[in-house]
Amino acid sequence: MTLHNEIKQLIIDCLDLEDVSIDDIETDAPLFGDGLGLDSIDALELGLAIKKKFDVKIEANSDSTKAHFYSVASLAKFIESQRP
Repeated sequence: MTLHNEIKQLIIDCLDLEDVSIDDIETDAPLFGDGLGLDSIDALELGLAIKKKFDVKIEANSDSTKAHFYSVASLAKFIESQRP
């Protein structure tokens, strides 16, 4: 499974998006607002799940963190940058 699909599956699993499949989540679409429509509570849950699964450090409330969480593509880029 590609990193993009792993992230999509993690989003679906950790946020209990039962009616959403990996194919429904566009890699470059915004996760919040007009895109997938996630909210700040979802962001917290997703952040914790990403920290746990990929063992990365995420700074709360920083502008760069908001940028990382823009889309699946930006999350994948961030996770890859944190890997040794």
